[in-house]
Amino acid sequence: MGESFVNECGKSNGKDFIMEENQFQPLKEAEYYTSQSDGVVVCNLCPHECRLAEGKSGFCKNRINQKGHLYSLAYGKVCALNVDPIEKKPLFHFLMGERCLSLAAAGCNLSCLNCQNWTISQVSPLDVPYQLLLPGDCVRLAKAHHCKVVAYTYTEPLTYLEYVRDCASETHAAGLKNILVTAGYVKEKPLCDLLPFIDAANIDLKSFSDVLYKKISHVHLQPVLNTLKQLRDAGIWLEITNLLIPTVNDEKNGFRMMCQWLVANGFAENPLHISRFFPRYRLQQIEPTSLSVLLSARKIAMEEGMHFVYIGNTCLPDIENTYCPHCGVLLIKREGYQVTLNGFLGNCPICGRKISGVWF
Repeated sequence: MGESFVNECGKSNGKDFIMEENQFQPLKEAEYYTSQSDGVVVCNLCPHECRLAEGKSGFCKNRINQKGHLYSLAYGKVCALNVDPIEKKPLFHFLMGERCLSLAAAGCNLSCLNCQNWTISQVSPLDVPYQLLLPGDCVRLAKAHHCKVVAYTYTEPLTYLEYVRDCASETHAAGLKNILVTAGYVKEKPLCDLLPFIDAANIDLKSFSDVLYKKISHVHLQPVLNTLKQLRDAGIWLEITNLLIPTVNDEKNGFRMMCQWLVANGFAENPLHISRFFPRYRLQQIEPTSLSVLLSARKIAMEEGMHFVYIGNTCLPDIENTYCPHCGVLLIKREGYQVTLNGFLGNCPICGRKISGVWF
């Protein structure tokens, strides 16, 4: 589950590094907004484009209008902090076996009916216990716990993008890597400003239907597809997760269309993580995804040309191992978060095929 530092945040340079809960921190003015003459501000961070009257916060609950200026309620207010294996994000083709400092502030610009972290994603940063972690502190804490990677995860890091960017800039300058775990619902300009500091991402592609996106998550599909393309064009290492929810988004034709789009748009080499659903939040009445549906989806993805397809949240054997798409030899064996290499150094040792990823 990862090593938790929610209350005790370790030591750095011989000095205690303990953050007190709910420390006072002046609000940080947000970027990506316009002010109107009537005092309303329009947030330009994501496609919601929330119009906020005085004292009102947006869909994500962490950006607020105060006297015609937009402020981030989330900046530096970390509500979840752990050391995780990078495979937990999940990232299987990026710095295998490394530890990452995982952090989150509250808030999300989706309202998924199946959210597994709803107690921190569907609330304001002011409504949950938090600890102050400024960008420089993030670097010191990562190094103190021997983490070469910092992950922005658990909630929706793009809703506190200014904080993520400032942390990622400092961690990059210190020689560390940064990863995003995100639903990808953001506008092009803010994401463009962040990407120079991001090394890898896992995008949660929830379905390939705009109708289902609106029904389950209350957003639209196209901005997420745009984000995938923007990450691809920026050279960010990218992996994709698709949670299969029975009776909701597990229809075979829709899944096949999603895989066809991914292959046609240059994502055949990017790992696809098919994830098993368990009852959560407002979908308690739906049964877990059957293993046969998961295996069928994996078969479809591989038929359509996805080269690396994994299944998560199960105990099925072999479905998290990496095999050479050309000769079929086992390259990487995964048992839980334990990773074993079979002579793999980035290319298949048998046929020489290059295996896409960032390995070392």
